[in-house]
Amino acid sequence: MHNQFDYMGPNMFLMFLIPLVILLVVGLSIYMINKNNNENRGDKETALDILDKRYANGEIDEEEYLKKKKILKN
Repeated sequence: MHNQFDYMGPNMFLMFLIPLVILLVVGLSIYMINKNNNENRGDKETALDILDKRYANGEIDEEEYLKKKKILKN
C-alpha cells in the first residue's frame, strides 16, 4: 500500500533546501552590509580631529585654533 509521500522522493528534499539556501543568502547579505557599514563609520575623522592635526602640522596658529575649537564645541 502506498501513501502520499511515496511519490515526492527527491522533490521533498528540494522543498526544504531551496528556502534554506535563500534564507542563508539573505542573512549573509545583511551581515556583510552591516559589517561594511560599521567599518566605514570607524574611519571617519571628526572636525575636532582634523582641526587638531592642522594645528599640530602648523597650518593654523594658536589663535585661529582656539577660535575654531570654541566654535566646534558649541
